[in-house]
Amino acid sequence: MDISATEFNARYPIAEEFIIIDVREELEYQTFNLGGDNIPLGILLSDVEDLNYKRDSEIVLICQHGLRSETARRVLAQNGYTNVRNLKGGLLAWRKMNTLL
Repeated sequence: MDISATEFNARYPIAEEFIIIDVREELEYQTFNLGGDNIPLGILLSDVEDLNYKRDSEIVLICQHGLRSETARRVLAQNGYTNVRNLKGGLLAWRKMNTLL
């Protein structure tokens, strides 16, 4: 399931309502991020069974365009996570929306 940049932006200031996982590489994350945990997609894929999140927690996955985070969303869903969402359009959509505000 996706979360739009608009919905994410409305809920982001109170991000304790959900967990943010940024699946970009560390250098990308260090350049610009919205906080949350940085778990690059390759690491998430190989270590999915070792993640320490509650399976029913709301998790929002983010990346640059929304493609890697969609892959991560599918993998987490296949591994029993029941409330995972992909930021549709990724950080590019979020940043574009926020420059228009």
